[in-house]
Amino acid sequence: MRPPAVPLVAHDPYFSIWSLSDTLNGEATKHWTGKPNTITAYARIDGKSYRIMGRDRGNQPELPQKRLQVLPTRTIYDFSGAGVALTLTFFTPALPDDLDVLSRPLTYLEWSASSSDTRDHEVAIYFDASSDLVVNTPDQPTLAARVQIDGLPVLRLGGKEQPVLAKRGDDLRIDWGYLYLASDRAQGVTTFAGDRATARAAFDATGELPATDDFVEPRRGGPSLALALNLGKVAASPVSRYLMLAYDDLYAIEYFERRERAWWRRNGATAADLIRSARTEHDALLARSRRFDADLVADLTKIGGAKYADLAVLAYRQTLAAHKLVADADGTALYFPKENFSNGCIATVDVIYPGAPFTLLFSPRLLKAQLQPVMDYSRMDRWRWPFAPHDLGTYPQANGQVYGGGERTEENQMPVEESGNMLILLAALAKVEGNADYAARYWPQLTRWADYLQEKGLDPENQLSTDDFAGHLAHNANLSIKAILALGAYAQLAALTGHPQDAARYRATAEDFAKKWVGLAAEGDHYKLAFDKEGTWSQKYNLVWDQILGLKLFPAEIARKEIAFYLTKQNQFGLPLDNRKDYTKLDWILWTATLAEKPADFEKFVAPAWQFANESASRVPLTDWYDTKTAKQQGFQARSVVGGLFIKMLSDPAMWKKYSK
Repeated sequence: MRPPAVPLVAHDPYFSIWSLSDTLNGEATKHWTGKPNTITAYARIDGKSYRIMGRDRGNQPELPQKRLQVLPTRTIYDFSGAGVALTLTFFTPALPDDLDVLSRPLTYLEWSASSSDTRDHEVAIYFDASSDLVVNTPDQPTLAARVQIDGLPVLRLGGKEQPVLAKRGDDLRIDWGYLYLASDRAQGVTTFAGDRATARAAFDATGELPATDDFVEPRRGGPSLALALNLGKVAASPVSRYLMLAYDDLYAIEYFERRERAWWRRNGATAADLIRSARTEHDALLARSRRFDADLVADLTKIGGAKYADLAVLAYRQTLAAHKLVADADGTALYFPKENFSNGCIATVDVIYPGAPFTLLFSPRLLKAQLQPVMDYSRMDRWRWPFAPHDLGTYPQANGQVYGGGERTEENQMPVEESGNMLILLAALAKVEGNADYAARYWPQLTRWADYLQEKGLDPENQLSTDDFAGHLAHNANLSIKAILALGAYAQLAALTGHPQDAARYRATAEDFAKKWVGLAAEGDHYKLAFDKEGTWSQKYNLVWDQILGLKLFPAEIARKEIAFYLTKQNQFGLPLDNRKDYTKLDWILWTATLAEKPADFEKFVAPAWQFANESASRVPLTDWYDTKTAKQQGFQARSVVGGLFIKMLSDPAMWKKYSK
């Protein structure tokens, strides 16, 4: 696959650097929002410099890129030229079974060089990181400094003013905290903080950086951090070194007026501890990550085919990078998604829901950490509605709902949507954990939501659903499915928590509603978009939970009929969301495809979606909302909802058990 954007350094909504071109040296690197987040690299081979990453010096010769491979925890670029084979790997040990490592905001840049001819070659590596990584806008002044950590030279860069957690919104970059640049060891390393042109001129001339820094005064548009690695004479056997690029945000989230530290910082760890641990554990983490990557790619391919594996792997780090894991005052893990390029909301329930297959598969603990803020908010006196909230604020400030009037009005909220989402996710959590202890802690809230769905869910009023870009829709058949399955999910939870009478009553209601749904939605060879709209259709992606949770509320024939119908409605780049427009949602395509009983039918839905990612002219981190005829982005990018692509793995009980353990 040619990814529309390639993850390089992808940790959270602020520390997130991507390549948006076919080659790493084809264009400058950027933040997921599309604004400059500039890191550059050069290789000096036998006295001549070649561009490896970035394009700010267009006249510099480039070392030809030969290969790109994106894996769950690594992005690998191979270059070859001037008698040298060079590999640059961006390695982020994003291991979901280890929250301490997963939460570390540090990426390794692994360099390996070998001779590709019969001669030895002198090789040195240059890397720099620009001040645009530590400011929201380029007019903000920055300061650089250098420190020593266990004898290791480390460079630091940050904004002069440090407005910690002061700004909230969507199209923003971080302007507080500090960027760190360090190497694996001190030998053969020179470092410099100051003017980039000065650093590069010195490297081009000598392979080393200036001995004197240039960062005394804060400046706009600089300084940069630069590091040069002398690999010495390179022969047939590879010579390998690595750099570390890290970001300490000091405080990460504001949660009901409390400033929360990132999870890795919860016991008082500092940036020095971060770099020290990363260097000490590098070899072990790399070995673990290689095993994880190989296993996951093999299992994805086994479950859904090679093209499915490509899409899911591309979604892996993007899903994680749209979240921030923090520790509450009592040490509780809280995991906050940001609604990237949508409205910037934090802890959005209908973003947690589509992305939840990721956390259900890899780390149910992370799903609980996502749900915890929503559950605690819903039982506060300030949340007075009988349905679940939509969000907790605007990133990074989780101080209360802002969508649709927030706590002030019911207008333009998503009552059926969010209540159904929460009940389904809590039942899925109970299924993977084997108990409903977590749900039992919030039983009054769950009962209120189930009662609301019992009254409003079968034939929803003129409400928004998660596909709010399509506008309000009354009698929404897919939303009705969600409500019915949520009532069945509540019945499952009631049985697990010692409420047998409620379990029987709500199960009977869900069964009755499912029978009525068939009569309301049926239309010949398919089922309608809305009960009152003849000649319409829509993806019934919510139906997938009937299978995954083992609810068995709807006849299997419904999914069979829908799948057969959808296969007649596909366009070049995928299945439209419904009959109204040609646009679709990538996550929902995979949910719908998972309804297919035949692997060949599943792959028929995946193939056009893969083609979209491979050919789209919209060079952004994987968008989930695009046109199925043009492959162009409609909106949204870099969102965590692509974690929903892993739902196919949940449909295989053995695979789900393997990873969730």
